Amino acid sequence: MTLKQALSQAKRVLAANNIEDASLEGELLLRHVLKISRVQLYLDLDQELTSQQETDFWDTISRRLSGEPTAYITGHREFYGLDFYINSNALIPRPESELLVEKVLHLAQHHSISTIADVGTGCGAIAISLALNLPQVKIYATDISAPALEVAAMNCQRHRVAQRIQLLPGDMLEPLPEPVDLIVTNLPYVKYSELHPSADFEPVLALNGGSDGLEKIRQLCRQVSNKLHPEGYLLLEMGQGQSEAVTTLLHSLFPQAEIEVTPDLSGIDRVVSLTLTSGR
Repeated sequence: MTLKQALSQAKRVLAANNIEDASLEGELLLRHVLKISRVQLYLDLDQELTSQQETDFWDTISRRLSGEPTAYITGHREFYGLDFYINSNALIPRPESELLVEKVLHLAQHHSISTIADVGTGCGAIAISLALNLPQVKIYATDISAPALEVAAMNCQRHRVAQRIQLLPGDMLEPLPEPVDLIVTNLPYVKYSELHPSADFEPVLALNGGSDGLEKIRQLCRQVSNKLHPEGYLLLEMGQGQSEAVTTLLHSLFPQAEIEVTPDLSGIDRVVSLTLTSGR
């Protein structure tokens, strides 16, 4: 079987099993097995797979069909143009979370920001993306999961920002040693009853937002006053249909604050930005 034939068959099998982006997923899995780049793959489409390579490839396809995410099979996920190591101890970073990074970078262009806290950092994708783009900023990254912080530490080393990101074990904002200028977070916001089958592989702790999806968001918002400087910023990712509840909560806690909602590329309200005033 040639590489071209393997890609074609994989696409058919994955698509028949309702795997989105079947062509891309098949390509990623084949490249993983062969340990080659995308350019190498398409330069050698007529190359024959060895019997062992063919066996390994269909083993990975079977794992994907069982529901295991491709990122966990390959150990890689791209986020904000960067390659991150990933395993089942940390949530797979989603493209929509890149909006958080863009919003923080925009704020940093127009305001003085010297300290940032990334709460629930997981594999460290947001904190590391910010560290690489904001070299003068001190970044704290917290997570309640020690295994997730181990993944984040590996990624900090990989991207050479380990000296600039302080990884802190603990719940929400509690581990922060000082108030910061900006808090950015992608907390669990999926209703427990709506957890996707991929939650069988991804850490439920990083997905489960409780009965209404807002349990962790409410918990964090109540901690913000003591951990954010006057005139500081909070950027919070949320799920579809949660915008009104989240903004109402923030208005009740910070009646003088400025609050803005930003939709993602699909038009879903995705990020809530809060700017404190001196009087809070």
